Amino acid sequence: MLSYLCEKQFAGEADRIKEYTIAVEVFRRGDSFDQDSDSIVRVEANRLRKRLAEYYAQSGSTRPLRITIPVGQYVPRFETAGASVQERLASTSLQPANPLGNPSGQPVKYFKGKHWTWWLAAALSTMLAGTVGTWLIFRHEARVSSVQSRAPTATEGATEQIGPPAGEEIRILAGTTRSFVDHAGKLWSADKWFTGGNAVRSSVLHIWRTEEPGFYRTSRQGQFRYDIPLKRGVYELRLHFAETAFGPESTETGGEGSRLMTIRANGKTLLADLDVVADAGASRTADVKVFPDIRPGPDGVLHLEFAGEDGMPAMVSAIEILPGAQGHMRPVRVLARQSPYYSNDSHWWSPDDYFEGGQLAVYAEPVTGTDDPELYETERWGNFSYAIPASPGRYSITLHFAARRAPSGESSIDAALSRMQVSRVFNVFCNGKALLQNFDLSKEAHPSDVVIRKFSGLEPNAQGKFLLAFVPVNGYASVSGIECLPQ
Repeated sequence: MLSYLCEKQFAGEADRIKEYTIAVEVFRRGDSFDQDSDSIVRVEANRLRKRLAEYYAQSGSTRPLRITIPVGQYVPRFETAGASVQERLASTSLQPANPLGNPSGQPVKYFKGKHWTWWLAAALSTMLAGTVGTWLIFRHEARVSSVQSRAPTATEGATEQIGPPAGEEIRILAGTTRSFVDHAGKLWSADKWFTGGNAVRSSVLHIWRTEEPGFYRTSRQGQFRYDIPLKRGVYELRLHFAETAFGPESTETGGEGSRLMTIRANGKTLLADLDVVADAGASRTADVKVFPDIRPGPDGVLHLEFAGEDGMPAMVSAIEILPGAQGHMRPVRVLARQSPYYSNDSHWWSPDDYFEGGQLAVYAEPVTGTDDPELYETERWGNFSYAIPASPGRYSITLHFAARRAPSGESSIDAALSRMQVSRVFNVFCNGKALLQNFDLSKEAHPSDVVIRKFSGLEPNAQGKFLLAFVPVNGYASVSGIECLPQ
């Protein structure tokens, strides 16, 4: 990718450096490439920026000329001694101490005509030649490093999947007339493709286990269906619910058992007698159900039916249809932060979700022991839990922690936060079973600040969730990221 970007720049074709052309010409995505559903260019650009930063911080630290890819852009910039080539030329005095062709060394007030053109061309050529050299050296070292660090595999030559599966993505907010962009930057469309039912809006203010309470204040209720056109392929269906009408803090009496419903996809029952309050564990709580291996019917349409039981209306708050993986759920990676993140290994992490309790903390001081310190610059701390939705199967769960050293002599640090930094001994439970007991993060984090713990062969509970509880023993519990991967 770096070769392509630099070659286009040197050829005077910077205007062709666009996400679409990179996807088609570098990653062979084809003319039908859709940047809204395929993030490969953004993932690889982010990866390239980090690799360049690492190179210039280490083996390339003495290089006078550097290549950068500004965030949000793909056109490379060539910088020297803290300024770009363009800025350096613009700020260069037109009175050099000993300009070319002036042996006396006396200042020259200005260059005229071809003398100025010759000097500018010479300076620009020198800078660009150095930049090309830097680019070639970086490319060579990156290739050598890649060859040396890569172990041979039985699947040599196979294409590794970068980022989430590519393909069509559909997100519908039921009962709404306007689109919505969530914390992850994903666009949700207004309600469409429905037949029957009524749009219902709730006045509740807070919905547990979500950063998107607006998702769940609206819904479609009644006896209704959605007929959603889809291209051929395998999809993952995610249905979002929250019971806002029944419960101890709602205007109507009731709770568990007050609303039951059955949901079918192309005539096949996905959920029978679903009780959202019982499934989520409480009313006013986000409940997400995941179904892999979903395909459109022979007519190219996914037919979803929602039927209430005992005269009560069925309901749904949002419908999400994503490119799926054959036979299992898509990986889930959640980072305790309010924005999505692409890690150094080209994985997409969603912003914090599925949690209840605890607080977010952000740190400016980078951690040690990782090549991706930004992954650990935030965390959730306190006494909290996550309810991560999953389809039936066996999974591995990886927990990412970072120890924070209490700074000395910092009177401005909040007392509670200081205690949280010093004392962090806690237990971690998964569906009631202990994963970590009396886990002392400060002691485990030696010599590195980063601690990673992986647990395999886990299965979701009867409600289709991994209920991860972080319970303090001394001080507070904390976690930076959670991975839930199908096995």
